[in-house]
Amino acid sequence: MLNMNREQLTMKAFVAPRAGILDTLKLMEIPVPEIGADEVLVQIRTVGVGVHDRWFMPQEVRYPYPIGIEAAGIIDAVGEAVTRFAVGDRVMFVSSMQPKGGVWAEFAAVAETTLIRIPDELDFVRAAALPVAGGTALRSMHLLDLGAGDALFMAGASGAIGTLAIQLARSRGIRVAASASERNHDYLRSLGAELAVDYRDPEWVEQVRAWSQTGVDAALAIQPGTSADSMRLVRDGGTLVTVSGDRLAPERGIRISVLMGATDARDEMAELAAEVASGRIHVEVEQVYPFEDGIQALEKTETRRARGKVVLTLE
Repeated sequence: MLNMNREQLTMKAFVAPRAGILDTLKLMEIPVPEIGADEVLVQIRTVGVGVHDRWFMPQEVRYPYPIGIEAAGIIDAVGEAVTRFAVGDRVMFVSSMQPKGGVWAEFAAVAETTLIRIPDELDFVRAAALPVAGGTALRSMHLLDLGAGDALFMAGASGAIGTLAIQLARSRGIRVAASASERNHDYLRSLGAELAVDYRDPEWVEQVRAWSQTGVDAALAIQPGTSADSMRLVRDGGTLVTVSGDRLAPERGIRISVLMGATDARDEMAELAAEVASGRIHVEVEQVYPFEDGIQALEKTETRRARGKVVLTLE
């Protein structure tokens, strides 16, 4: 439950208290950020927890700095230049990592240009789980540039990005093989993967090769350290897209694209949100934590073993 005293203009937030100790976060009472002419003040209802949340910082930081970049909530106030949104609108967004602070807070100042309207049928929990993973999955699909009948391998596909990417690929008629721990294989198949392999099985590369016969047309390396093995599966002249940050030298004419962090795909994101609201696309939320348990939720996400998304709620 929110306990903000609007007369005092303070709020609770998880913050990096000062420079040099980003690994130590504190739940503190800090001032509510002031909004500029082109910004809105969002009352945060839910927060999408990301593996890099404690490390994402703008170039100019004012400490104590609220962490986090992905959330959903209700607009509480609007700047004088805001034209497309109004007080009371339900919105989700990836913040611009401005010096005013991130979204692990009861309120956040957000640029109007980052906002995506939440469909009426979409709840706040799924809305907060969607912007980063959805934007990354959509951009990955563009870079992969595959069509119906093409074969795609996804490395580390049971998380938030992979969950959406499998479904987006299948909606385009793309054949999918994916890796994850064995306990998630039925889950991957339920999303549309034809083949699920265990990355701890020494035979998994051969299993994918047998499935694809001539090599996959493209691979999407989601988990760190998976790009080299993924490239071994790609046919000559194919495509490798890495979300993990791995750096590889091209070989055999394979085109390599490195995708880092969140991307701006708001128009497509609005369409994706509608698909999720209608039930045609599934957003997997592994666990919802109360806001006060944010550190526990972040530590869970940092293991990179979550299925789908971890979300904080302030409702």
